[in-house]
Amino acid sequence: MMGDGSPRLRSALHAIDQRIANLHPAYFAMSMATGVVSIACHLLQIGLLAKALLVVNLLVYPALIVCTGFRIVRHTARFVSDLSDHRRGVGFFTTVAATSVLGSQLAVVEQNLQAARWLFFPAIGLWLVCMYAVFALLTVREGKPGLAEGINGGWLTAVVATQSVCVLGCLVAPTFAENQGLLLFVVLTFWLCGGMLYIWMIALIFYRYMFFAFLPSDLMPPYWINMGAMAISTLAGTMLIRSAPSSQLLHDLLPFLKGFSLWYWATATWWIPMLVILAVWRHGVKKFPLSYDPLYWGAVFPLGMHTVATVRLAGVISMPALLNLPKVSVYFALAAWSAAFVGFLRRLKTLGTLG
Repeated sequence: MMGDGSPRLRSALHAIDQRIANLHPAYFAMSMATGVVSIACHLLQIGLLAKALLVVNLLVYPALIVCTGFRIVRHTARFVSDLSDHRRGVGFFTTVAATSVLGSQLAVVEQNLQAARWLFFPAIGLWLVCMYAVFALLTVREGKPGLAEGINGGWLTAVVATQSVCVLGCLVAPTFAENQGLLLFVVLTFWLCGGMLYIWMIALIFYRYMFFAFLPSDLMPPYWINMGAMAISTLAGTMLIRSAPSSQLLHDLLPFLKGFSLWYWATATWWIPMLVILAVWRHGVKKFPLSYDPLYWGAVFPLGMHTVATVRLAGVISMPALLNLPKVSVYFALAAWSAAFVGFLRRLKTLGTLG
């Protein structure tokens, strides 16, 4: 028995090791998606599911941290190579967003601002590392791909990461007492920076869509981040508006904050029919196979985020009619999350690990 079991064990451990070696940097989108769908359920009084998804995320996020830490130690060369890869490097921004979203989940679903505050500082640190390490390495890299091969919707995770820090900062601001005003000024700059990053990147992405050959294989799941980045920008704007009573600066900027938040929401909403049409073209017309890919979590997250952003926006602009939209979209987000999670479990069963 031992003789039969030992080779199997070694084979299983080798398979796990290889899967961790190839772990996509964007796998933290699974935690992002789980967290935001949980918050959406909480805001729409689907409390049991909100709590259940919190439990799931409290398992998923640490597991991804452990796998990433193991990858850094054991597969350092592959990890460093990913940092300067135009297609995979931007996936590291999901670590920032996942950390911030988990903190927001704890603050909203559990009302635990202290735990959320503890995650705020790592989120800031990860943002600094990812923002300047990834973009600096991509800048100085000698062999660069062309625009058609090098850019995709996944680049907008840099925007998502930036705005997620703003959202979490607004939620935990009351715990900073006399420094609350300073913190709100800092997260306001994050919101403004995120908006500018979106303008830079979406111009290149839209140009790539319109003027380069487009194959079904090019339409990777993160293209939904085109919408998700604007949705979280909307949410961050509404959180700044809700924080205005605690900051004279934010109070003075209220018309600006409301105008831009509505603009971001309108842009995010414009993307939804376009993305659905492209998905139908990819899978319905071109018959591109629909199978589990960790990048699909990057498509689940925007659905949940648009739901949350719409709920918050309806509150700050006194437009209750808008609430009819998230009451429906939350179920699309739940369906997408469930489909991705079933795919993940099947892959886990088949391969014995993430990948």
